[in-house]
Formats: sequence, C-alpha cells, structure tokens
Amino acid sequence: MIGRKMRILFLGDIVGSPGREIIEKKLSEYKKKERIDFVIANGENAASGSGIIPRIAEQLISDGVDVITSGDHIWKRKEIYDYLKCSKRIVRPANYPKGVLGWGSTIVSDERGRKVGVINLIGRVFMDPMDCPFARVLEELEFVSKETSIIIVDVHAEATSEKVALGWFLDGKVSAVIGTHTHIQTADEKILPKGTAYITDAGMTGPYESVIGRKCEQIIERFRTQLPTKFEVADGGVEMHGVLLEINDKTGKAESIVRVQQKL
Repeated sequence: MIGRKMRILFLGDIVGSPGREIIEKKLSEYKKKERIDFVIANGENAASGSGIIPRIAEQLISDGVDVITSGDHIWKRKEIYDYLKCSKRIVRPANYPKGVLGWGSTIVSDERGRKVGVINLIGRVFMDPMDCPFARVLEELEFVSKETSIIIVDVHAEATSEKVALGWFLDGKVSAVIGTHTHIQTADEKILPKGTAYITDAGMTGPYESVIGRKCEQIIERFRTQLPTKFEVADGGVEMHGVLLEINDKTGKAESIVRVQQKL
C-alpha cells in the first residue's frame, strides 16, 4: 500500500548463541505483534561472540532478519569471506579501503516491494584507522538514493561524539542513523530537525547478566590484573534490544523512533 508508514525494526549487536536463540524464539512473534515490515540486525558477534559464519547468517535470515550489518569483527571468521562476495543480505562497513571484498551498502525490498537501502559505517575514534566515514557515506548515498528514499545507516563506533556528529551530518539525507558497537542502549532517541531518526546505540541482543555479553568474572579478572584472559559469552538474562522506526514510505522521513527491550 503506497503511502503507508513503513515499520522497520533495527536490532543491536547479536551476541553468540543466546542472542541467536532469542531471535529464533521471539522475532517472528514480535514482528506479527508490532506489524513490522522489515528487520535489520547487527550480526558481527553472532558466532561465539566474535564474527559470523555463513550458516549463522542464513539462520538469522530464515528467522526473519532481512539485512545483517556488521563492524570491526566481520573479518574474525574466514568462512564469511566468500559469503560477503555473493550475498546482498549482509554488509560490511563501507569505509574500509576500496577494493576490500563485500559491499558497504545494499538495497533489499520488503514483502510489498518497497526498497530499503542499508549503509554500514565504522568509526575512527578509539578504533583502527579507516577511510573517512563522512566522505564515504556520501559516495554510497549517490547510488542508494537513486533507488529509494528509505535509507538506514548503521554507525558502528566507539565514540558517542562521532556517532552524534554523523547523525547531524546525515540529517535530512537518510531515514535513520543508528549507532552500534558499545552494546549498551542509550536513551537519546529522537527525530532530528530534517526528519532523520537517531540513537547513539541500539544496545545488544544477548545476555544482559554480563559485561557487554561476556562472563562477568572473566572481564573483572582482566580489569583487576591486566593479564590476558579468555572471554566467554555469558548466558543469563537474555534480551533483544533495538529500536522500532516508522518511516514515511513516500518521503523517507522518520515519523517515530521507539526503543525496544524484549526478554526471552
């Protein structure tokens, strides 16, 4: 139906098997309840808490995720490399050096045929050096905006200031700028003046009785001793966090953004 609000669910970083489990058990039911048209999820930590493999990517898609975004951990599992070359359902940050395999953006249609553009960026503050996300996102927009006005940007970054700056930079150019990476959902969701929805971090889909998804005692030991410590995925208090967006499917402007917190 042309002119209907499009309801898009963006899920924060899926962490290990607990994160995958809540997607498998809760996403389909939640989509029906909330009349969700399209789902985007950051999946870079879906395989044992670091990286993703093709089998897991396909399972997430089967469970109802339309596009998988990523970040600095996308390269942790070499099995994903060939998958990045052939699948339009998964993206890596666009501001990796040109020539790196995979795509930094994609366009996928919902069941009504409405096209959704998804662009993935990675920050540079407190992270590895990358190409400028401000310049590269404009390059991606040159061709994505020719196909659709509904465009969601995942900014996978450490520094809140960098995410906020990208939000204001892209206000009016995209439908939403959603931060990921820190695994802690922020409470600053808003619609910026020119119609772009924004939140600094969507949170995490995984075990919340943890330190950002890992067993507390292991992280505490690392902080106390500064010695190398094995970090294992925790398994308690599993929740699905993210944001639910309403986008005008004619203009691409955001009309609402609401934080999501669902328990297993």
